[in-house]
Amino acid sequence: MSQRLTARRYAKALLEIGDKQGNVPQLQQELEAVATAVAAHADLERLVASPLVLPRKKAEVFELILAEAGVSQTLRHFFRVVAEAGRLNLLPELRRTFADLVDERAGLVEARVASAQPLTDSQSKALMAALAQRTGKTIRLTWSPDPALLGGLKVQVGSTVLDASLQGQLHQLKTRLLSA
Repeated sequence: MSQRLTARRYAKALLEIGDKQGNVPQLQQELEAVATAVAAHADLERLVASPLVLPRKKAEVFELILAEAGVSQTLRHFFRVVAEAGRLNLLPELRRTFADLVDERAGLVEARVASAQPLTDSQSKALMAALAQRTGKTIRLTWSPDPALLGGLKVQVGSTVLDASLQGQLHQLKTRLLSA
C-alpha cells in the first residue's frame, strides 16, 4: 500500500475522532505544530524516520515529547497508535493529507499559480472568482515564480492544469498548424 494511501486512512480516522469530539481545528493546529517541530529538529526527524528504532520505543519517546509539549491527550494517543504501527515516518504526508481533508470538507481548494511576475491584487481576485465559478468551490491561491514563462500563467487545481502561458498558446498553435 502506498504511503499516501496509508496516510489518508490515518488522517480520515483522526478527522472522525475530531468530529466526534468537536475539536478538528485544535487537532489541525496541534498536528501542524508537531510536524513543524519534527522538521525543525534533526534528532526528532531521525527518530521518526529511523527503521532501526523499534516502533514501541518510538511510541514511548514520542509520547514523552508530546506530553512535555502540552499536546492534547487525543493527539498523543493517535500518535501512539501510529508509532506502534511503525508509521510515524508518514508524519509529513499525514499532516498534508489531514489539512487537505479539512479543506475539502470546507469546500476549499488550493490553486497553484505559476507566472513570471507576481499577480496584482485585482488579477488574483479575478482569477479566484473565475476558478470559483468553474469549480464551485472556494479558492485559495498560492503563487510561485516561473522565470521560464515569458508571459501568461499556469494554474493547477487538483490534478487539472490550465495552461494560459505564451509557450502553451504557441504550442497549441503549432499543433493546429501541423495537423491542418
